[in-house]
Amino acid sequence: MLAIEQILATSQFITPTIVEESQFEMITTTTEQQAIVVPRDVISKFDVVPVTQTVEEIIANKLLEEDREKEEAFYIVDLGAVLRKYQQWVRYLPRVKPFYAIKCNPNTAIVKTLASLGVNFDCASKAEIQQILGSGVEASRIIYANPTKMKSHINYAKSCGVELMTFDNKDELNKIAECYPESKLVLRIITDDSQSVCRFSTKFGAPLNICSSLLKHAKELNLNVVGISFHVGSGCMSATSFEHAVRSAHKIFKEAEQVGYNFTLLDLGGGWPGTEDGKISFSEIANHIRPIVDELFPQEIEIIAEPGRYFVADSHTLAVNVFAKRTVESPDPSEKKSFLYYVNDGVYQSFNCIFFDHSSPKPLVFAPGDRTEQYKCTIFGPTCDSMDCIAKDIYLPELEVGEWLYFKNMGAYTVAAASPFNGFESCPTTYYIQSPVL
Repeated sequence: MLAIEQILATSQFITPTIVEESQFEMITTTTEQQAIVVPRDVISKFDVVPVTQTVEEIIANKLLEEDREKEEAFYIVDLGAVLRKYQQWVRYLPRVKPFYAIKCNPNTAIVKTLASLGVNFDCASKAEIQQILGSGVEASRIIYANPTKMKSHINYAKSCGVELMTFDNKDELNKIAECYPESKLVLRIITDDSQSVCRFSTKFGAPLNICSSLLKHAKELNLNVVGISFHVGSGCMSATSFEHAVRSAHKIFKEAEQVGYNFTLLDLGGGWPGTEDGKISFSEIANHIRPIVDELFPQEIEIIAEPGRYFVADSHTLAVNVFAKRTVESPDPSEKKSFLYYVNDGVYQSFNCIFFDHSSPKPLVFAPGDRTEQYKCTIFGPTCDSMDCIAKDIYLPELEVGEWLYFKNMGAYTVAAASPFNGFESCPTTYYIQSPVL
């Protein structure tokens, strides 16, 4: 068995350079006179360390720490990555106000960092509203973006002053008229989400051909409908999907005028990619739809969106320990042996994204050294469930018990749905860093 120190001895990584607190401002920047920084209370509470080294070097440093539990998985959360995503959003979509979809990752450090930048929030339940209000965010900065809501949750939103909320059917309008008639309503329309990883139109969204009758019903109930929202699906792979949805929204804006509404809000919803390794990038989508939005909607129309994975996907790197191994000999002597590896995080914890987000996390070998020969292997999580499989029939160098794997881009729809099934911790230890913001 290779000890951690032996693994590190084969690594080319060096101990990270830590930026002194006095140098912290050197790795911050401004956008339109706004300081792009991690708030000092977040730095203090979460022990955020400003660094200039790679995540691999930071993992190496953590593995050398004497007071760390040696076999426990851990996250490196880079708040600098979150800051850079905000910079990028403002650069490409300056007119669009982001409302972070907290369901994607409710991490308090991230929420407080985004709130300090002026980002607003998309909540879908009483508990999410409570968390955002508890973070010091005003109720006016929340959209209750769940088209179907429990009465008790609507009443709670009313008691807190959360006015903006979505709907997509007559029964919801009747319920809102009973509980919160003075709210500001946004009609969610159905869209073509066939180009998205997770499709939502089977569950939410009013068909375009009934929108006029919905608006007439809202008018009869004396409700205040202020705009249109849509969601092209989580992990959208097509800029055209956004374009078609924007044009559909414009059509309903015009229909609303015939009913007697003068809409003031367009919500572009979610679906914004969080990494640059997909079929389409955020900048491609933004560049495609920005002129269309400006063409169809005058400047007095408020434009918002509900990005989730966009802000957090690439902020998390997860390191896991290979705590067990099984060699599988082939009955055919001409075939190479294969391996089963067991690591201390699985589909009941961070890797629930495999099932719920259709994700395929890619394992990277920490400190691979000069090993070049590859073997077929399967990686399992720690529970006693055979479905707890992270990767099947992939190829890696032969690993030894005690080695480490790491996974990048683990910030979206991972810890948010983790559970303590089988007695394992739902969320690994988390270490916070801030990489440079250019």
